[in-house]
Amino acid sequence: MMKIGAVIVAAGRGERAGGGVPKQYRALAGSSVLHRSVHALLHHDRIMGIIVVVNPDDRDHLTAVEQALGQTLTTVAGGATRTASVRAGLDAAQAAGFDAVLIHDAARPFVSPALLDRLTDALAEHSAVIPALPIADALFRGDEAGMTMGDPVSRDGLYAAQTPQAFHLAPLLAAYDRLGDTALPDDAAVIRAAGGTVALMTGEADNFKLTTPADFARAERMLMPDAITVTGQGFDVHRLEAADSMWLCGIEIREGLGLVGHSDADAGLHALTDAILGAAGAGDIGQHFPPSDPQWKGAASDAFLLHALKLLAEAGGRIVHADLTLIAERPRIGPYRDAMRARVAALLDLPQARVNIKATTTEKLGFTGRGEGLAAQAIITARLS
Repeated sequence: MMKIGAVIVAAGRGERAGGGVPKQYRALAGSSVLHRSVHALLHHDRIMGIIVVVNPDDRDHLTAVEQALGQTLTTVAGGATRTASVRAGLDAAQAAGFDAVLIHDAARPFVSPALLDRLTDALAEHSAVIPALPIADALFRGDEAGMTMGDPVSRDGLYAAQTPQAFHLAPLLAAYDRLGDTALPDDAAVIRAAGGTVALMTGEADNFKLTTPADFARAERMLMPDAITVTGQGFDVHRLEAADSMWLCGIEIREGLGLVGHSDADAGLHALTDAILGAAGAGDIGQHFPPSDPQWKGAASDAFLLHALKLLAEAGGRIVHADLTLIAERPRIGPYRDAMRARVAALLDLPQARVNIKATTTEKLGFTGRGEGLAAQAIITARLS
């Protein structure tokens, strides 16, 4: 019986997709892209093991994926090109004793069990087989700037390749040995460059590759077709006093000022917590963490925020954007803004590009203008199914 494994290529940067993190680690309706891709292959009964090719710099992201899957993944470090990364995965597949492999791009999270069935069935007759779709749109050349339409190109006989691509391992390794350091777009091209034949089978339109922000929007619509967009807003105020430090937006600021409150008095996180509770329809922070309860005395406000996120998830929602305004004459927020964004983004499990932190004053008017206190207001956007 043929022992079939899978190699998932997840070492790229995916910068065109935006989002501030490699696209394979971006959240997609509550789970990362890589989590979805691994899960699809992990639970197929004909695939006997998975090797994930990763960038070593992404260890923290990968750990989160493993925690979500509930198991440790077999990984190898990728190379400078996709071709080099796949070769590293193939070496690991050979060491694991696989006879054949499916090579899959992490950025295709919608591969179906039916497509995996057809690919593994085809390995009984072909040493190399890939899914592909015929080109349906009219094609033409453009000028160098991409501004002017040029001559038409016939779409007859043109196909768009997909992954997973399925191969008997021995001839694929031999083809890679002949290739040397040359980089090619996919593994079928490696077989072709070595003089081999690659069989085609019909791919699936839903098995598209996430490349641009528009692709992520399409994927969200697929996963949450009936979702609605909701907003929540929060507002919080705390008095200022002389102190060694204060906590604000999850970071410690040492400028001789402190915020007075029952917990750590982090007005920024309190406003965000109330905004999330509002989107979840779950009341306000005082209901969940009453200041009269001694267990919250001096408590870190991270716990309040994470509790609100849990309630939002239980309500079928997930946060997609946060906008926070800090209102105070002092301390100056500018020197701490980047650290605040990073911390809040980490707490919300969002790319930093989806978190905005602003600061303003009240032009010396009112309690904030007199330096007596600090106020924070937050608005969050969430998708609710």
